[in-house]
Amino acid sequence: MRDYIILNGTSSQTISGLLIQNLPPISKPKQRVEVEEIDGRDGDIITYLGYGAYDKEFEIGLYGSFDIDEIISYFNSEGTVIFSNEPDKYYNYQIIEQIDFDKLIRYRTATVKMHMQPFKYSAEDNQKVFSNTGGETSISIRNVGNIYSRPIITITGSGSIDLYLNGNQLFSINMGNYTSITIDTNLMNAYNGSTLLNRNVTGSYDNFKLNVGNNTISWSGTITQIEIDNYSRWI
Repeated sequence: MRDYIILNGTSSQTISGLLIQNLPPISKPKQRVEVEEIDGRDGDIITYLGYGAYDKEFEIGLYGSFDIDEIISYFNSEGTVIFSNEPDKYYNYQIIEQIDFDKLIRYRTATVKMHMQPFKYSAEDNQKVFSNTGGETSISIRNVGNIYSRPIITITGSGSIDLYLNGNQLFSINMGNYTSITIDTNLMNAYNGSTLLNRNVTGSYDNFKLNVGNNTISWSGTITQIEIDNYSRWI
């Protein structure tokens, strides 16, 4: 099968005359570190600062009856990308570097450089919805990736709610006049639609991490539904 990519749900195979000539290799993002050397001490001290963004490059080409404006529009984008050598995962990307479309027209080839955020997510099933119809006070969620994840959690309920992860209380939520509040543990924001509700949610965003494998989310208070997005993550 010919190589392809999917940008924001649109396959390169649907773009007139566009060829994906090769795909970037599957690689692990680089760890950001701080190295400290201390006089009188052998070696050094390495402090890990998280995974850094990085670039992926691949070649594109033209064939047959192509529409260069359609191709330019296709790559004038940012969002999510799926590569056909990893069809079950998606990355978050931006295209920062200029693409030489003049070279593409003249020589039928050009290079695309994508700026990738370090983690990838499931393109097949990365959302779970739990409806609480039986008065439960906990749910189990499994991170099937290979590194901890920072999910987006939407709570539907009322009153005051305390939210726990693996037995540790991490959030106190005041639903107020809202029937649902979304907590983005990665961006450290709480909101309902376009309305920020950070004052309604207090707690530790930093520590809300789903470990690889099974995790338990529990609560006190009235919750009728929990929706969890991006619960699995890979490097």
